[in-house]
Amino acid sequence: MGTVGINFGAVNSGTGFDVAATVTSILAIEQAIEAPWKTQLTNLKAQDTAFSGLGKDLSTLATSLQSLTDFTAVMASKQGSSSNTNILTLTSASSSAVAGSHTIVVSGLAQTSSEYSNRISNPADILNGTLQITIGSSTTSVSTDDTHNTLAGLAGAINSASMGVVASVVKDSSGSRLSIVSSTNGAAGQISLSSTLQDTTTGTSLSFQVGQPGVDATLNVDGIDMTSASNTVTGAIPGVTFQLLSTSPTSSGSGSTVPGSQVQVQITNDNGAVETAINQFVTAYNAVISDITAQEGKDSSGNPNPLYGDPTLATIQSQLSLAMLGGGASGSINSITQLGLSMGRDGKLTLNASDLDNALNAHYADITGFLQNSGSFGQNLTTTLNSLSSTSTRGVIFLVTQQNTAQEAALTKSISDQDARIADDKVRLTTELNTANQILQSIPDQVNQINQMYSAVTGYNAAQG
Repeated sequence: MGTVGINFGAVNSGTGFDVAATVTSILAIEQAIEAPWKTQLTNLKAQDTAFSGLGKDLSTLATSLQSLTDFTAVMASKQGSSSNTNILTLTSASSSAVAGSHTIVVSGLAQTSSEYSNRISNPADILNGTLQITIGSSTTSVSTDDTHNTLAGLAGAINSASMGVVASVVKDSSGSRLSIVSSTNGAAGQISLSSTLQDTTTGTSLSFQVGQPGVDATLNVDGIDMTSASNTVTGAIPGVTFQLLSTSPTSSGSGSTVPGSQVQVQITNDNGAVETAINQFVTAYNAVISDITAQEGKDSSGNPNPLYGDPTLATIQSQLSLAMLGGGASGSINSITQLGLSMGRDGKLTLNASDLDNALNAHYADITGFLQNSGSFGQNLTTTLNSLSSTSTRGVIFLVTQQNTAQEAALTKSISDQDARIADDKVRLTTELNTANQILQSIPDQVNQINQMYSAVTGYNAAQG
């Protein structure tokens, strides 16, 4: 520890010394002890910031890879097309669909059963009677009462009773009708109405006629005849949903289906979605490499970046490089270069979209295996990323930041304890030095008193020599 001198004039001058300046000088020595601790703490926090950014980018990379390695994600996605969208359109093709071609002939569209009443000129006329509604073997009735005795009131009563139909009042220029539409599509929803309703104002009976019968759609898929209660057909082709829009035309007179009426449905792998996912993977991987490269240099002031020379950074870089070059083969695919990926001298990836598209067209199943099979490139890289993670309790970044946190806590406590000691020393030194200063300042008076006492005793005048 350094020493501090106290500057004051002649001992009998009475000038004393600057207590505040002296205390500050003494405490500066104690404060200097904290300097390396504070520097180390600043460096550790800068490392935390750098590791946090790297951890986030590694997490983004892991997420982009997961979209390729997940069995139900992008590699399983399918798309479909119809050769005649006037007859049939594709609604969706799920991950369970299998790529292939299918032939469909639509001979009849599904219809929902409906009936409607004869017209009533005045919809406010009072009705009386009962309406029976039959769907399949189930029959329910609704009767008029003081509340439900108009077309609108009767429609409300039917809808409130949840009878398996939807009732509404339809108006045109000549009057109003009660419309009844089945809530069940196709033949299963066929309705039958029996009415004793009568318009008490005009004496007219309220009768019903068929709007359209409830019938199932009829179609042939790959030579198999089938029906569907709805024109939205699910299950005829596994994993595929399509919409029937019209029937296939038939040749004149014969009733047989002409070749042009066959709709070809093509289910294909969604190459575009895969290419987008791999592009996102490349972007995420290059972001991680940029993080690593940035830490290997110096900042604008010429100072090393927080992770410069850090062994953890070298470990991350080494493990990533090994994972990118490794991975089990799947059929004809055994390297990322066969996916149109190449690694530059800077460690970053470049994607050749044309090569990737050609590979997907020729070896889609092998590429899926290269990414998803046990021991594959995709699975090995996933394991590597988990081992480097900032969120996994076994991840390299997680462990090093945990270690930094412990060191930071210890340093913060040391600094806090030292600050407390300095505060105590400041109070004690100020009190002690003020006392000493007061003694120094009182010496001239004490000397003068001694001289006076000596002169009184001896008659000697010290001032006159």
